[in-house]
Amino acid sequence: MAHDHEHDHDHDHDDADEHDNDEAADREEEARRRHALAQIRQYPDVALRLRANEVTEFDDDLRALAGRMERMMDDAQGIGLAATQVGVLRRLFVFRPDDEGARAVVNPRLVETAEETETQEEGCLSLQGVRVPVARAVRVTLAGQNLDAEDVTYELEGMGARVVQHESDHLDGVLIVDRTDEENRRRALAILRPQPVLR
Repeated sequence: MAHDHEHDHDHDHDDADEHDNDEAADREEEARRRHALAQIRQYPDVALRLRANEVTEFDDDLRALAGRMERMMDDAQGIGLAATQVGVLRRLFVFRPDDEGARAVVNPRLVETAEETETQEEGCLSLQGVRVPVARAVRVTLAGQNLDAEDVTYELEGMGARVVQHESDHLDGVLIVDRTDEENRRRALAILRPQPVLR
């Protein structure tokens, strides 16, 4: 899931060198973001429509995948990333629900969802340039396993609840354009449609 970033950089520096350093850091951050997005499957990649398989082997390969996904999510300035978004059909996603750091959840299941919903705009790292309103439960209980095959449960609300619903959808091949209204879906698909090449 994409983060709604608003960069508030204060460029009122007396020191020109510091200003140059800030610009260099911004350029480096943007280069990392672009590199990460280039590795994330983009609509209409077929992997985004496939259902991921249950994970049965909790090994170094799985831990390496989770680590790579976490770095990719952070570099892409996202707050969630599912394995299907990197072309791997395993039921695994990483997310950053708060300031306590990223978490990886294997074989995640939404075991309880509040009846109360809230509609907010959502973006997605696999649907660049698209933001559409999506109704989600305001509170959820997420169960699954950690990378050591131990059972974990998270009680989430607000943005944390929204992120895990978004990522759980990815593991079932469901995208935000499937969860929005017809008008916003049409608008989003027009943005995502490849432009004809003029010769």
